[in-house]
Amino acid sequence: MGSVWMAFGLTLFAGLATGIGSVIAFFAGRTNYRFLSVATGFSAGVMLYVSFVEIFFKGADSLVAVYGERWGQWVNVMSFFGGILFIGVIDNLVPSAENPHEVHTAEEQEPLHDENAPMPDFDHVPEVAGAHDHRVDHSKLMRMGMFTALAIAIHNFPEGLATFLAALEDPSVGLAIAVAIALHNIPEGISVSVPIYYAVGSRRKAFVYSFLSGLAEPVGAGMAYVAMRLIVGEGGVFPPQVMGVLFGGVAGVMVYISLDELLPTSRAYGKGHDSLLGLIGGMAVMAVSLLLM
Repeated sequence: MGSVWMAFGLTLFAGLATGIGSVIAFFAGRTNYRFLSVATGFSAGVMLYVSFVEIFFKGADSLVAVYGERWGQWVNVMSFFGGILFIGVIDNLVPSAENPHEVHTAEEQEPLHDENAPMPDFDHVPEVAGAHDHRVDHSKLMRMGMFTALAIAIHNFPEGLATFLAALEDPSVGLAIAVAIALHNIPEGISVSVPIYYAVGSRRKAFVYSFLSGLAEPVGAGMAYVAMRLIVGEGGVFPPQVMGVLFGGVAGVMVYISLDELLPTSRAYGKGHDSLLGLIGGMAVMAVSLLLM
């Protein structure tokens, strides 16, 4: 049971990082865009490396042991692409114009850092590729912020499942994934906070909504664990074919998140090779961690 609580704790840590993003949005003297770029690139590197080098093969080992070499490999590959399809369907429910990973400019965030700062003139805010447009009424801004919070909460369910399952099977891998997803969640906290703040003018409400959107990860992990125990649990031990399919699916989910969300966000926040440096750094740290642990 201790491993379950450890896995749940790591998932909770990853989810609450959206609150860190909100704190940065409201209390940091200035948003460090280079840090966000390197951090999200680092997160992508960790996720990609651990998915292809560790989790995918864990799934294959479990499935081959049950179905044999040929069919075990086939089921693992189908699980991998099934995970990609699963998160892709979820992502398709989020209109691209209100994507939860879009960038907010420094001028947009200045009033959040400093209550005495003048409100930005959105008619003359420099255009940034993928940035939100706040030249709309407050009701639409509130709807945008709430929709962003809901979209991130939906995204966080499979992320919570990925962290939880990995930590349940191998705490060292789970820790690495939790750190990667936590770094990934920091810009999401900013994305929720900014439009809600401009809609209601309340830092507290913006922080609360941002914080709650991150709780979807531990909630999703808890619900998944209970469902698995009720449906397939055998004396508290999950059948290897179930774990194998889930690992293949988790690898697919993480690869999709890295390529569709993290790397574009990293490129948007950074300059030059910031994104690439973060990506390679994440892969290197994950590689060394696996070798040592």
